[in-house]
Amino acid sequence: MTLLPLVIRPETSLDAAAIDRLHERAFGPGRFARTAFRLREGVPHLADLSFTALVGTLLVGSVRVSPARAGGAPALVLGPLTVDPAFGSRGIGGALMTASLDAARAGGHGLVLLVGDAPYYARFGFRPVPPRHLVLPGPVDPGRFLALDLREGALAEARGNVVGGA
Repeated sequence: MTLLPLVIRPETSLDAAAIDRLHERAFGPGRFARTAFRLREGVPHLADLSFTALVGTLLVGSVRVSPARAGGAPALVLGPLTVDPAFGSRGIGGALMTASLDAARAGGHGLVLLVGDAPYYARFGFRPVPPRHLVLPGPVDPGRFLALDLREGALAEARGNVVGGA
């Protein structure tokens, strides 16, 4: 059996259809109703912070990052982070997260927000947003609304509504 190496690379416009199919397989049609989706709706993701994972020529993972405003302060919204279920538990999600967060730090960004599994994202430094500190445009379990300060104090400076876009 031949082992194919994992390649993490920046997302290109040619990846869009494969990423859409990956999101459909991983999240199903209900993904459009989620608050995190609504936050990103109509907001183009940032190509320099969005990455794909390939095994051979097969796209098996993707992470996208979009611009947002958090109480008027600039922020990033990470998501979705998607790994093909057939390739789960192999470190692909972690490799995508590392690539994206490293690029965000290098780009001078201060704050990353996401809605996700706190135990998983804690290993990257994400912590729950304090209650009533920031407000998303829809319902979300407060324990799943997470933030990462890429610049010390960035979350403390951001208060109020979170909206998609720069």
